[in-house]
Amino acid sequence: MESFEEYNAQAVVIGGGHAGAEAALALARTGIDTVMLTLNLDGIGFLPCNPSVGGTAKGHLVREIDALGGEMGIIADKTALQIRMLNAGKGAAVQCLRAQTDKAAYHREMKRVLENTENLRILQAEAAEILIKDGRCAGVKTTYGGVISCQAVVICTGVYLNSQTITGEEVRPSGPNGFMRATALTSSLLSLGYKVRRFKTGTPARVDGNTVDFSACEKQTGDKKGYAFSFMTTEPPKNTACCYLTYTNENTHKIILDNLDRSPLYNGRITSTGPRYCPSVETKIVRFKDKERHQIFLEPEGADTSEIYVQGMSTSMPHDIQRRMYATVAGLQKANIVRYGYAIEYDCIDTLDVLPTLEFKHAEGVYTAGQINGTSGYEEAAAQGLIAGLNASLKLRGKPPLVLRRDQAYIGVLIDDLVTKGTDEPYRMMTSRAEYRVCLRQDDCDFRLTPIGYECGLVSEERYARCMRRKNQYTEALALLEEKIEREKCLPLLQAHGYEPPHCALTYADLLRRNIPLSEIINELLKDRGASPFEGFPADVLETAEISVRYGGYVKQAEEQIARAKKLEEKALPKNLDYSSIEGLRLEAREKLNRVKPLNLGQAGRISGVNPADVTVLMVYLSTLKK
Repeated sequence: MESFEEYNAQAVVIGGGHAGAEAALALARTGIDTVMLTLNLDGIGFLPCNPSVGGTAKGHLVREIDALGGEMGIIADKTALQIRMLNAGKGAAVQCLRAQTDKAAYHREMKRVLENTENLRILQAEAAEILIKDGRCAGVKTTYGGVISCQAVVICTGVYLNSQTITGEEVRPSGPNGFMRATALTSSLLSLGYKVRRFKTGTPARVDGNTVDFSACEKQTGDKKGYAFSFMTTEPPKNTACCYLTYTNENTHKIILDNLDRSPLYNGRITSTGPRYCPSVETKIVRFKDKERHQIFLEPEGADTSEIYVQGMSTSMPHDIQRRMYATVAGLQKANIVRYGYAIEYDCIDTLDVLPTLEFKHAEGVYTAGQINGTSGYEEAAAQGLIAGLNASLKLRGKPPLVLRRDQAYIGVLIDDLVTKGTDEPYRMMTSRAEYRVCLRQDDCDFRLTPIGYECGLVSEERYARCMRRKNQYTEALALLEEKIEREKCLPLLQAHGYEPPHCALTYADLLRRNIPLSEIINELLKDRGASPFEGFPADVLETAEISVRYGGYVKQAEEQIARAKKLEEKALPKNLDYSSIEGLRLEAREKLNRVKPLNLGQAGRISGVNPADVTVLMVYLSTLKK
């Protein structure tokens, strides 16, 4: 097919999912002339699996995306049907916000934002080839033969590359939810030098809510206290829908175990790698045979549909088995399935070929983000899309790249894990992956990241000004908390919490460190004073100040660890160093170091297969180079 120039742009984003949307917005909002290619305009910002945003660790990612100037949090707030704070009874470091969203409304709102963004053009087309000239991105060719000339491309193809859906004996060449798949780009990635492998994920059935007996389930309401993902949201979302909890049982398990020979996961039809932390119901029952039941959440797909998402029963069983096993669950005995569950296999790359900026090591100006990088989840995809798009923009504007450290953001942990350790299965963000999570709370990520986003040109003046106002209020609140209280006034409150009378006057902060809530302190100690000194402070500012005081000791310890780790991060390693020539390194370490090509000693020490002794050898080697 003869090629013709269709557009001349500075950057192209391939894909309109969560990674593609954030990448395109990051580029266009920073003044880069951008074209977004998408297989189908109806797939922009689509939620093909669970109708929710946030969750454990994922809520942190959404807040960080928002703090950097991204869009996901704003739209999640606008389209939320229910919002809850997970792990509310645990420490602040692991508390995470989760919103049940309206699937159709989320898509429409994201599409509207993209369509009305300056410097951004949207084109429904399939990318066929990444064009490279002199080792640099030169353009993107579509399957129609059109060429879009550009200096940077961000590849955000999600689960669409050579994808196929699998249900029982049926294997169908298709993307998720019946959308068409992309078949042309994988060969171009291979020719560029990417290593391509197959991953798989899955989704449960959707049932007609009009046929569900919700009275047989446990009601799950949203939080009465108002929460929002975005620091720009002035009115927290209202809870307008309920979720419900039910369980599998021994009958469910028996049907699945008796029919494992018909499960593509166990009869050899599926050979790709699936997610460890979001397994199918078949895998859960096989892996945890001692468990009598597994939780199932019934979640509304939207305000204008009766479809219910059956969270926890992801499956690729044949349709007849799905009907039988769903009918054993309390509340679903008479439920009509309107969409059957399926597994989906797709092509993705090995992220050890990717720099911490998400740029390809072997072709300048080529970036990847989202599930093509081996991750799972909307939030992980959006976070990578924002960073990849922003780094492409920074490169085109001649500015230094943005690489968030592990002590700066969960996004930094996510990307460092991908490019340093790699992943052999769909990667999911979890709080346990962040060693400095006490410093990466969701309540103060605007203090950490909004100035960075502003410096990169993505955060607006309005957002930055709001962040600075909040930071100033926070500083004032901290100073107030250090004011002393008369000893006698503290006695009843301390005794009520089982503490001995103090020998001297205490501050509000001293009481907080004794695990007495600030709300209780204000109610008890300031009830006779008329106007409280804390009056006028926004609730979220007081909450952040209270958490900072409570966790101050832990934060100080973490900061000392971070300072020690930074010393290794500051010791840069030569880009083209041949580690096989360094005596003293173990064979495995040489192979892994040559594969990853770490930028510094800190990154080298995090590579799987490189131990502290190998890092010491590298330190000695660097000292000899200096001499």
